[in-house]
Amino acid sequence: MVVVVEAAFYGDDFTGSTDAMVQFARVGLRAVLLVTLPSAPELRELAARYDVIGVAGIARSLPPDEQEAELRPVLEALRNLGPLVLQYKVCSTADSSPTRGSIGRALEIGRDVCGPAVVPILIAQPELGRYTIFSHHFAAEAGTIYRLDRQPTMSTHPSTPMHESDLRHHLSHQTTLPLTALHLTTYPNLPTSHLPDTSGGVGAVVLDALTDEDLRMLGPVILRDRSADEVRFVIGSGGMSRALGLALRPGGGVAGSGTSAVGGPVLVVSGSQSRRTAEQIANVRAAGWTVLPLVDEASARAMAAFSAGAEGVVVHTNGLGVDELGRVPGALADVVRRVTAAAGVRRVVVAGGDTSGQVLRQLEVTSLELAGSARPISPGVHLCRAASAVPALDGLEVLLKPGQLGEVDLFTEFQRWSG
Repeated sequence: MVVVVEAAFYGDDFTGSTDAMVQFARVGLRAVLLVTLPSAPELRELAARYDVIGVAGIARSLPPDEQEAELRPVLEALRNLGPLVLQYKVCSTADSSPTRGSIGRALEIGRDVCGPAVVPILIAQPELGRYTIFSHHFAAEAGTIYRLDRQPTMSTHPSTPMHESDLRHHLSHQTTLPLTALHLTTYPNLPTSHLPDTSGGVGAVVLDALTDEDLRMLGPVILRDRSADEVRFVIGSGGMSRALGLALRPGGGVAGSGTSAVGGPVLVVSGSQSRRTAEQIANVRAAGWTVLPLVDEASARAMAAFSAGAEGVVVHTNGLGVDELGRVPGALADVVRRVTAAAGVRRVVVAGGDTSGQVLRQLEVTSLELAGSARPISPGVHLCRAASAVPALDGLEVLLKPGQLGEVDLFTEFQRWSG
């Protein structure tokens, strides 16, 4: 198979997809994130310009029977570009269940598309406080590291609550494929050892990682253990993307898309219901920003605030009833469309992993690239530049914020940010 791009990925939500793109870009790979899958000729044209192509998806919010229709066409199209490796990008807290965002189902589809080789699974992302040790996963929150099934947010997550920290057991409820593991105690042998093969019917191997050095060691092994004509299918967080990027570009620099503007007013639209997002909204309210509920007059009130010189405006969904949440993405997209066109705002935050994807799709944004340097505004939160056929949206500086991530002062930091 002719290699057209070095790596490709599908992100199971939009905020996580930007993280994967950035991890590749920060080592010098030219990376682009597509909001929708273009035609095969358009995809090949993009492949001639980029080293890494990603597609931002919504599989994390889907039941297994709908994942097939969402995933297979994208994975097949990306496989046909002949990448060395094709990643199914997941959250570093392994958000998934047998009935929603099943990583196990993605594993089965990916092996069917790319071949029966054992699939490496790397969920750890040390720079975000996400660690896997003896297959048990840990995640930091508010400065404390918790075992995943005891982490305050993930243990009580409304959609995918985590009741098991051993990733092998967690994923075994999502697939019938046998799972094995590679533990830190074996890592001194990595330079000369190999990942498990398919003998014994093994479908995937869960990998430990505690430090960035572990990622540096794992990447070359993952790429080495593939046949010459194989597209290696892997599953993992931004930690997997970093491991692969480091292996593809050892010691590489940053491939960004130019510097960002120096500061500027910020519009935040939030569909996130997380505690951290609520803290971030409270922080800017205290700083004098205009904070508005998502109601019919939100756009007009936001435009009036910017006309009066506001540094930032937040339009949020906190307090909406469950029966009202279905209209959120369209309503938030409408706020962005109206305010950017009328008030000239060029910096937008979309808060909420599932919300982000639906909002960008409704805004007709076609792709995202890293804007400026790979230095994050806050751990795991990076600035992107949008491409769109809509003039007011083309070149927009966008921050896609996962519900749990970002420092409390993230929004005011973004308002001052110069890249």
